[in-house]
Parts: sequence; structure tokens; C-alpha cells
Amino acid sequence: MMENKQMRSGSFLVLRIVICCSPFVFKFTHRDRDSTRAVFEKYQPTHVIHLAAKVGGLFNNMAHKVEFYNDNMIMNMNVMELCREFKVKKLISCLSTCIFPDKTSYPIDETMLHNGPPHFSNEGYAYAKRMIEVLDRLYAEEYGCHFTAIIPSNIYGPFDNYEIDGGHVVPGLIHKFYKAKQSGEPVCVWGSGKPLRQFIYNVDMGELILWVLRDYEEIQPIILSVGEDEEVAIKDVVDYIADAIDYHNIEYDHTKADGQYKKTASNAKLRKYLPEYKFTPMRQGIKETVDWFVKNYDIARK
Repeated sequence: MMENKQMRSGSFLVLRIVICCSPFVFKFTHRDRDSTRAVFEKYQPTHVIHLAAKVGGLFNNMAHKVEFYNDNMIMNMNVMELCREFKVKKLISCLSTCIFPDKTSYPIDETMLHNGPPHFSNEGYAYAKRMIEVLDRLYAEEYGCHFTAIIPSNIYGPFDNYEIDGGHVVPGLIHKFYKAKQSGEPVCVWGSGKPLRQFIYNVDMGELILWVLRDYEEIQPIILSVGEDEEVAIKDVVDYIADAIDYHNIEYDHTKADGQYKKTASNAKLRKYLPEYKFTPMRQGIKETVDWFVKNYDIARK
């Protein structure tokens, strides 16, 4: 079971985290090695949580595959090389379920990441993220670096990017619902609503990242996700948001692509370490997220 305990001694550098709640949180141009180096030189981190990435929703990924691949590879190499150079004790990089093979058996676990190509819709982003897992092993073999990675399922929660076209599914839908309720127009949901996904509340994600930082010693990545039994259809997510914001005028645009139908992940490895960890129920997490967005609409990223 996880405990509340103070961080061990050392400095912690968090790269581009959305919730700015610490003096060790920064925003800078990771694609520029010199700018990245300047931050390392200033703070001399002993531990780094690498959350920097060029991200976007399904349609943004489909339209800009080269940019997603190049930008993410440059960021990853800048951070990894500087962690090696500055002798960082531990680097945790954040991957994505987008890296999972498209044609495979389910549930997917940490040993199956390279068992086939990812879904075509986000292959630029996916291959850049897959290479982190490869590079973690290579840096360990050649330089003895302690680099590892986490693979979260779909993250949602307060302080997200609520841009309708460029954000992920939950924050994008929340913003759509908000605008539709204000105007009285129906909410247009792209796709059929049938694809299945696992979601993790960002508060839970933060707790688990800190656990990985303190206690997870493997180089091999670990999936951070709710169990297979908590996988939900996008239509269910739409209904949770509709209930939370109290607006049910909804239309589905079946001419829009659904993306990968499912990418069910196994959290068996996580459960071996943390068998008693309790995830926030999704309906509760959605309600808290909607309430935060409505209250903070003027300052939310959108």
C-alpha cells in the first residue's frame, strides 16, 4: 500500500507539467538543447520526471505525423542526453497507450510493446514514444543510467488542455459540452462512441508517478492504469460528462473516424507492487473535472 511520506533528499526537476505547484516546475523550449541545458545547469537535478511532449487529439495526430515524430524525438534526446551528462540518478519518462500494437491479443502488457506496428492514425507520435523504451535500455547498457518509463492510460482531470481540436478526448468533450450548453446547440460528438478506453484521473496519476520515483527500480516500463474491468466506451464518457454538466442534447457524427477500437492494457504488474491502491471512480473524477472547468473557465487552457 502507498504511504504518505516525505521525499528523500535531492532535487527534483519536472519538465513541463501542467499543474504548476512547485518551484521545480518549468516551461522552456525542449527542442533547443541549449535552453534545456540552461535549466539543468541552474537547478542541478538529481531526479527528472520527463512529461514534455507534443501531444494532440486523434485528428491532429493524423494530420501532422512528421511533426509529431520529429518534435518528440528531439525533446526526448535532449532530456536523455542531459540526464546522462549531469549524472541524474533517475529519469522517468512518460509514454502512452498509443504505442501499443494495433493488431494484437488483449490485454496488452509491458512485454508486448513492439509486437507489431501501432495504429496508423498516430504512428508518428507512437514511434517517437516507443523509442524511449528502447533508449532506456540502451542508456542502461552503455552508460549505466537509471532511466525508466511509465505507460499511463488516458489521463484526464483539472488543469488539462481543453482545446477542442488539439486536446484529448475528455477535456475536448467537456469544452464542447460547456459551449453547447451556453448556446443551446446540440453537442456534436465525432465518431460512433463505440471505441473502448481506460482512463486515469490525474490526481491518481500524480500519486503513482511519485511512487515510481521513490520505489520502482526496474528499467523496464510499467503500465499505470485502471484494470481491464474498468474499460469504458466513449459513449459512456459522453454520458458521464452530460450528467456532470447537466446537458443532454447530443448528436454523433458517424462520418468522423473512430481511431483504434480498443487498446486494453493489463495493470497486473502494477497490482503486484500496489495490490491495495484505489483508483478514483471515473464518474466521480469526471464530475470533479467538469466542476473545475466551469469554475475556472476564464483561466483554463483552451
